[in-house]
Amino acid sequence: MLIDGHQDIAWNVMTFGRDYTRSVAETRALEAGTRVPQVNGDTVISWGAYQQGQVALVFATLFATPQQHRWGDWDVHSYASAKEANQIYLRQLDVYQQMAFDHPDKFRLIASQVELKAHLAQWARADEDHPAPVGLLLLMENAEAVQTPDELKMWWDLGVRLIGPAWKTTRLCGGTGSPGPLTAEGYALLEKISELGMILDLSHMDEESVLQALEFYPGVMIASHSNPAAVVNDPASNRHLSDRVIRELIRRDGVMGMVPYNAFLTRGWTRSVARSAVPLERVVDHIDHICDLAGNAWHVALGTDFDGCAGVQDVPDGIDTIADLQKLEDLLAKRGYAEGEIDAIFHENWLRVLFKHLPA
Repeated sequence: MLIDGHQDIAWNVMTFGRDYTRSVAETRALEAGTRVPQVNGDTVISWGAYQQGQVALVFATLFATPQQHRWGDWDVHSYASAKEANQIYLRQLDVYQQMAFDHPDKFRLIASQVELKAHLAQWARADEDHPAPVGLLLLMENAEAVQTPDELKMWWDLGVRLIGPAWKTTRLCGGTGSPGPLTAEGYALLEKISELGMILDLSHMDEESVLQALEFYPGVMIASHSNPAAVVNDPASNRHLSDRVIRELIRRDGVMGMVPYNAFLTRGWTRSVARSAVPLERVVDHIDHICDLAGNAWHVALGTDFDGCAGVQDVPDGIDTIADLQKLEDLLAKRGYAEGEIDAIFHENWLRVLFKHLPA
């Protein structure tokens, strides 16, 4: 079984009209000749691919770009204000609710320990003739949609259980490509996140903001989709986590989701470079680094960002769909990981965090 700590599913549905009940092949055929493969890559996820890859649970995001950082004219769901972000995120929430309502055999929203336990029990009973739905656990990526700290309670009541303040720079903190500290609004939001018991996602936060959060915020932290900066070895980027931050995350019993995106695995990779230059073993190199820092395998997992920044053109050689992540099992075993450690990386580490911190 596999848990994926980060996918921008609703963003894809709203931006490109993708229907994840279709197969990967169907979606690729429908998008052939359009600019979707160029701007976002060919899809690597679908309900069928989830089943083939034994993907039981996905951290499904609410995400939009600020207008000053939007990807291009095709990025039609960007926002110019917190109010606009709020409305976009509510529409994305509707997407997930509609997916679960229209296809209860395929998708299920998860917001509590009871729901998660029941979901995992169904997966334990599932077989080819009786597949289980994929669980969707809501993660807000870029918290500018939260107009005031007090409004966060509304999002909690709507099922959001994880939250990351940053993407690029926000009014809350520094972010990717935009260094800076936590702002007064950022500190106020952290207080409310702690009060509600939400899980704080450090991914995309600038290191200055992360270090302030580590000192100020007493609750649980994860990095849903971040790689170790020491392995990427790209000093020009603040997207990845330093060993200093990773050690603190480990000390707080956090978990870090590895991103199998070539540009985050190997410095300087672009689509002009063959995918074969980044074998799937490169993901294991990043996993090794986290485990070396921790002295164990209990703080690393997967957070793919598939179809968010990583289409098939952008992922390691050997991955055609998310189902191919199962190939990591043999690669990890060859590196000396025991079966229990592989299970931890595939799902148990995320489950430990969720069963400790989701509401009962």
